[in-house]
Amino acid sequence: MRHPPRLSALLAGAALTFASTALAVVGTASGSAAAPVCTVQYSVVGSWAGGFQGSVTVTNNSAALSGWSLGFDLPDGQKISQGWGAKWSQSGTTATAVNENWNGSVGTGASVTAGFLASWSGSNSTPSTFTLNGAACNQEPGPTNPTSTPTPTPTPTPTDPTGPPDPVSGAPELSVIGNRLTDQKGATRRLLGVNRSGGEFMCVQGHGIFDGPVDDASVRAIADWKANTVRVPLNEECWLGLDNIKPEYRGANYVHAVKGLVDRVLAHGMTPVVELHWTYGQYTGNSSGCADVHASCQKPMPNARYTPAFWTSVANTFKNDRRVVFDLFNEPYPDRATPTTAQAWTCWRDGGTCPGIGYEVAGMQDLLDAVRATGARNLVLVPGIAYSNDLSQWLTHSPTDPTGNLAAAWHVYNFNTCSNEACWDSTLAPVAARVPLVAGEIGENTCGHAFIDRVMAWFDARALSYLGWTWNTWNCNSGPALITSYDGTPTSFGVGLRDHLRALN
Repeated sequence: MRHPPRLSALLAGAALTFASTALAVVGTASGSAAAPVCTVQYSVVGSWAGGFQGSVTVTNNSAALSGWSLGFDLPDGQKISQGWGAKWSQSGTTATAVNENWNGSVGTGASVTAGFLASWSGSNSTPSTFTLNGAACNQEPGPTNPTSTPTPTPTPTPTDPTGPPDPVSGAPELSVIGNRLTDQKGATRRLLGVNRSGGEFMCVQGHGIFDGPVDDASVRAIADWKANTVRVPLNEECWLGLDNIKPEYRGANYVHAVKGLVDRVLAHGMTPVVELHWTYGQYTGNSSGCADVHASCQKPMPNARYTPAFWTSVANTFKNDRRVVFDLFNEPYPDRATPTTAQAWTCWRDGGTCPGIGYEVAGMQDLLDAVRATGARNLVLVPGIAYSNDLSQWLTHSPTDPTGNLAAAWHVYNFNTCSNEACWDSTLAPVAARVPLVAGEIGENTCGHAFIDRVMAWFDARALSYLGWTWNTWNCNSGPALITSYDGTPTSFGVGLRDHLRALN
């Protein structure tokens, strides 16, 4: 997000209880040696009074498919209200999921996942029969889902299901399981909170390290909103201690200040997300934020000269604490510099010499490799293009992570291109069906909260994560500022996020 004019550039309901169980539909029919045509895994990702979120993964064990249709019967009056990863329909009790254009090809042994939201009444039991293109998938009975009425067992054993695990107390060590974030006990977690801007611009402008206090009282005020996450934007030149930064605001002094804020966020039980915001590299092309070669504005892509070194240093600093999350780069916009979207996505992932960008680029794969080379297994967030507002080809181009601990990051404001439910359904839902999705910045320039109310409703319905921009005392007419005082007094915009977070918790 951009910043107010005095800086370099401008910028409820009851809590839901989520559980995770799965019905594994696998194996070969008794007495048969032939492989099943398909195997299915059905999961209840989240469940609440009168509704639930389901996920179905089907593996094709026969010849490669160029299109597919998955069918199954929904018991207990279940009715699908919306879905993603497929074109969903329901006739009576029969649900049908037909491939989208982007996931119609399923090779032998390959899998495809689709998800949906549905209402229910009765015991909310799991489907028992599945077909792929009309052919039955083999199946074995699995456990009931979280809201089913269990069959009494005379002598339960320690391996009997006892419901969803309780979350760990305090900030969790986050791991990716399918499209969920989980803690050390396997409990599903969401990142819900705020951005704390300042560390990206104050040092390079020569004013300090943070904009306003970051002491214990100010961090406690964030926690009082019932936030569980704080995203902290950083500046690579300040972290690396380059000579253009005043000595008191660079290198060890800057790193010490950032570590102090991270420690205070953790002490209040919240997850710190350290994020690279402003970087080195001269860019004067389309949508340039500044002509400066130094890290004084948002550049279209990170640079190969300093950014991998930045992430090597940051990862080494925090790799022994997996409660800290890494967000690779604030808002890439190679699409504004390169002639085609295809070139933009290639630049985004692979870096190198990118059309329209005059410096050597470090791609998302380069940055992820730098993090993993240190041995860090922390959760890593990877943003899309178009100022992180476009995830349309994220799945196709996502970097390879040897740890599998990768999530997609997305930003949205009321003035962005992808700012309505139709776009979210078509471009976000397929991503969210495959990997965890975190809206690292949500906001609006209206001094109200009607737009973020819509964003939060869409994300809540899918148990996804979001963070409001920003916990700073700027005028909300010039940028989405959440507070008027660091004691947590909200702006008229911030009231919406504060009250919603408190209602969820």
